[in-house]
Amino acid sequence: MDNPFTDQTTYVSHSGLDLTHASADRAAGRIEIADYHQQPYGVVHHGVYCMMVETLASTGAALWAMESGMAGAVGLSNKTDFIRATTSGVILGEATPIHRGRTQQLWQVDITRESDGKLVAQGQVRLQNVTEIDF
Repeated sequence: MDNPFTDQTTYVSHSGLDLTHASADRAAGRIEIADYHQQPYGVVHHGVYCMMVETLASTGAALWAMESGMAGAVGLSNKTDFIRATTSGVILGEATPIHRGRTQQLWQVDITRESDGKLVAQGQVRLQNVTEIDF
């Protein structure tokens, strides 16, 4: 699938996140870890996981909201737990809905290492469905 983040100069476009699946029921992506993803101790900076959680959950939630006749969805909270350190390789993220209601949604995102399938981070994003984008 075409990655919508690469043609823009946004935080996400600079992150290296490659969107591999996007639908109203699931969003997935991958990041190949580079030196700029690491903190001084050589492990992936936890902000990388938070960004991945936020982006994948927001993508799926916005698609569902638009399919439901709304303008989209915006994040209200992001709670990301860091489970184990990662230093290199590829991380994979998958977002799935927990709840989709009239005004809000809750999505869960699991991030695993491609090399061994182990969970490295897990997050939840609560989102507000919006009827118009007017910021």
